[in-house]
Amino acid sequence: MSGIAPPRPHADQSSPRPEPTPEPERKTMHLRPVWIVLILLIPCLALTFYYSHFLAPSGEETDSFLPTTSYAFVLLLLNLDLIGFVVLLLLLSRNLIKAYFERRHRLFGSGFRTKLVAAFIGFSLIPTVLLALVASGLVNKAVDVWFSDQIEQVMRDSYDVAKMQHAGHITLAVNSARAISHEIYREDMLLTEHRDLLVAAMARKRTEFGVAGIEVFSAKMETLTKALDLDIPSAALDLPIGQLVLQVITGKQEVNAVQEAQTGRLVRAAAPIAASGRNGEIGGVVVVEAYVPESLLAKMEGIGHQYDEYKQTKAMKNPIKVGAYLFVAVITVLILFGATWFGFYVARSITVPIQRLAEATKAIAQGDLSVRIEATATDEIGTLIDSFNHMTADLQGSKSEIEAANISLRHSNLELDRRRAYIETVVETIAAGLLSIDKNGLIMNFNPSGERILGLTADRFHGRQANEVFKEFHLDLFQTVYDRMLADQRDTLTIEGPMEIDGRFLTVGLHGSRMKDEANKDLGIVLVFEDLTELIKAQKVAAWQEVARRVAHEIKNPLTPIQLSAQRLRKKFFEKSPDFDTIFDEATNVIVNEVTSLKHMVDEFSKFARLPTPQMAHQSLHDVISEVTALYRGAHKDIELMVELDEDLPSLNFDREQLKRVMVNLLDNAIQASQQKGKVWLSTKYDTKRRRAVVSVADEGPGIAPEDQEKLFVPYFTRKKTGTGLGLAIVRRIITDHEGQIQAGQNQPKGAVFTFELPV
Repeated sequence: MSGIAPPRPHADQSSPRPEPTPEPERKTMHLRPVWIVLILLIPCLALTFYYSHFLAPSGEETDSFLPTTSYAFVLLLLNLDLIGFVVLLLLLSRNLIKAYFERRHRLFGSGFRTKLVAAFIGFSLIPTVLLALVASGLVNKAVDVWFSDQIEQVMRDSYDVAKMQHAGHITLAVNSARAISHEIYREDMLLTEHRDLLVAAMARKRTEFGVAGIEVFSAKMETLTKALDLDIPSAALDLPIGQLVLQVITGKQEVNAVQEAQTGRLVRAAAPIAASGRNGEIGGVVVVEAYVPESLLAKMEGIGHQYDEYKQTKAMKNPIKVGAYLFVAVITVLILFGATWFGFYVARSITVPIQRLAEATKAIAQGDLSVRIEATATDEIGTLIDSFNHMTADLQGSKSEIEAANISLRHSNLELDRRRAYIETVVETIAAGLLSIDKNGLIMNFNPSGERILGLTADRFHGRQANEVFKEFHLDLFQTVYDRMLADQRDTLTIEGPMEIDGRFLTVGLHGSRMKDEANKDLGIVLVFEDLTELIKAQKVAAWQEVARRVAHEIKNPLTPIQLSAQRLRKKFFEKSPDFDTIFDEATNVIVNEVTSLKHMVDEFSKFARLPTPQMAHQSLHDVISEVTALYRGAHKDIELMVELDEDLPSLNFDREQLKRVMVNLLDNAIQASQQKGKVWLSTKYDTKRRRAVVSVADEGPGIAPEDQEKLFVPYFTRKKTGTGLGLAIVRRIITDHEGQIQAGQNQPKGAVFTFELPV
């Protein structure tokens, strides 16, 4: 309802009239009891419905009127609902009585209000009563149908079928294990010469019995064969089985177990296999696995849960009926009360908004744009009032909004200018060169550091095609990175190489990155480069200093025994010692052996220093690996070489002999680390995203000490007594010449793993 303030009294009035109570305040006082009752009654009805349907007792059948605490609580809620029902009736009666007295006293609007209320009550009374009667009958019939014996029987039968389904998996596994055990014993399949027959028979039996898997173990718990269904998740089939097999072997009787996995339930039945020719002895164990998928388990548990819920809900049959009847009655009263209240509301709210709208229109005509009409009407009049308020608000706020928009736009432009200036300053002041190319191949930026590194001015680059500039200034390294990023659609690419610019030789490290906007749209390519000439020179000087130091150390080691042998020989010669011949032979042997060691070390160093240029050719890396592994399979009988090759790996561009030398060095190190026994793993993998071939060689040796991690590929560093320390240095040199990378790490659970990558 909306109210209009009373007009001011005229000056000629003799006595002031008492001011009436404001209309909004009288409306609030009038509706306050109604809202209080509704706020209390509606949650109470919701709790009654929820508690009687979903929080019923535990399903125990009883004839007691109050079998559980929940039942008593539901009755309490029903009483509260009844109290609210009575209060609503009283409020409805109060409104009607009030309307009657207003009609008798002929108050303003009472006639219109009475007619409107009577019309609302008349139009709503007959359909509401009919609806209440029909709803009560439907509720009674629906509750009887919901809790009929037939439905309970169906629920019980469904629950029994679910339990029988689970028991059927166990029976299938037990019977299958027993039958397979008898057949293995009858056909003597545990004999070594019948192993192929055992493997084929188990695969056939798994399909024949329709089980998830069949596993056969020897009396020593060794796995003889496995026939597994590849459609079953490996997480279920990989569950521990050793304890089950051990129970069968020790107990000499059938054992079954149910194991839970994240993807379902695995039923295992194990049966002993009698040993041929030995009464009472067990020759092996057969384990049959039946798989119950997660979906079937969920359905079984759902059937059981629904059956329990049904039994619990059935105990609340009578309270549900009473609550439904009460709910229908309360709804009926609410409809009648709503009709009455709505009649009063409409009567009071028709004239007041129109009067306020007339007053506000007059104020607008006088130029007051700040006027607003306060009204809560939601009909066409309310829409008109809202439109009027919006119109005045738009007129009043349009100027301030425009000014605010102008200020915000100026601030945004200033912020963009600051950001652009900051980015330009960063690009111009970084030490690395930067060259940006848009998606059309035009060079957009070339910073001062790039000018300094290449010795070329930026005006010779800006706005020109990148391919044209690279060709003109012989920037072959830039052209290579740009072409490879475009051809392979790569996001990043890093490369190092020599360049000659105007007679100057540089070693440049170049990194390319693809630019993309927030919508992942390609904007072009950024090339960042550095002059690595002096850095590489310093690294080479430091490396060769370290090599020279180590060579001097290695040469000094054999010189000491040579010197001592010569001094001993000289002494014995002058002393005319009778055992001079023996000493002469020993001393000369020492000298010859040490000189041979020096010669071998010099030869290895010469090979490292004169490593030939790779003769590159497109060929299969797997052919080289197969050729090398064939040599080791026959030469090391105690080494189990585990080879896993990625069939998707395409051909590579490499030097066949140098890659063979890499594989030989890595396999030799792995076998020596494993002390000539154990397992050595060799695998290949194709990284499609980076277009790289990844090769790994792992062993079960002692691993790599943390302090040796950074020294592995340094020339003449070795922990082996007979090594020269050049093997891994040569390997790294070859991989680097092939534009690849190599690294070493710890293998899990023990050992070391060497991994190198080559570009495809």
